Amino acid sequence: MQNLTYPNEEIKGNVLFVGEERERYITILDSATERFNKQIKEIEKRCSDPAENPGELLDAIVAAFTEMTDVFEEFEQGVLDKQVVKDARVRFREKTDSILSKSYCINRARTWPQGYQGDYKTLEIIYRNTPISEGIGYYLDRYMLSTPLAIGVRERIAKLRDLLEEELADRKNPRVLDIACGSCREVFELAPDIEESGARFTCIDLDSDALNFALNRLGYTDIPSDHIQFLKYNALRMFDHELNMEEFGMQDVIYSVGYFDYLPDNFLVKLLNALYALLNPGGKLIAAFKDVNYYKPQPYQWIADWDGFLQRTKDDFDRLLKQAGIPDSALSVTRVRSEMIIFYTATK
Repeated sequence: MQNLTYPNEEIKGNVLFVGEERERYITILDSATERFNKQIKEIEKRCSDPAENPGELLDAIVAAFTEMTDVFEEFEQGVLDKQVVKDARVRFREKTDSILSKSYCINRARTWPQGYQGDYKTLEIIYRNTPISEGIGYYLDRYMLSTPLAIGVRERIAKLRDLLEEELADRKNPRVLDIACGSCREVFELAPDIEESGARFTCIDLDSDALNFALNRLGYTDIPSDHIQFLKYNALRMFDHELNMEEFGMQDVIYSVGYFDYLPDNFLVKLLNALYALLNPGGKLIAAFKDVNYYKPQPYQWIADWDGFLQRTKDDFDRLLKQAGIPDSALSVTRVRSEMIIFYTATK
């Protein structure tokens, strides 16, 4: 092993202090994890007692997760080293897998069966807001479905539907582009509006299963099949205006919710600029973002393995839209009821 030498004792002392502090936080985390597992297992035993109050069981679950989330937050603030934090998250999930995997919701958010985070099936589970698992898994599902971002996601789809309904009411035969469309839930909820306005939707996603799911659902609506086109397409290619014109042509409404949260700043700026350029005069670009000032990211990064979405604030969104060449005068802003999801509408 290589011996490290330090130019003075002060630097050596600082290095040793950092190492000791890190070990202290790791010890605190490990102890809290062990306590958490015991709490959840005790609640599992109570689940088999028909005399137990379901509300009290859920309260106990929420209390255990809340206490653990506080430990996560303290660990991140104390350690700071991103790799150490990432390794600690993996270790926590390994130590809790035997009990938390009894929740379909948690297990799905940890294992990514579609190969990526936030897939359409996961979002459909959140939209439906109905636990799937049994026993302790039922209460773990209920916890996940009641987290702030789960509530925000349900509010987001409702807000999107309302915004699109307004656009369809004001337009005749509009062309609408849905980017990273997923299950297209909002499209089918707008079936009467689509039929009345004569709107033609192009819904793109890279997940063939999502597109097939949406296509199958189309058969249960009165929407004429030629008014909805499902296209497997990589939205990461859409930063080029000429290519967009060739593939899609000018549009009256372009929207995406959730997808933009996963894109780094430099690429997102290029994409927003290209999408805005694809609008007809009077057209609108609708973009939704998660505002980290209104939720804690730790439950999704530690309990689930869902850390792909970036932690941004309204100041970040304002800056990115400005860099994308979208003037402030073109923007209107609204939030969902809980305020954690913010919608920008940019008018051409």
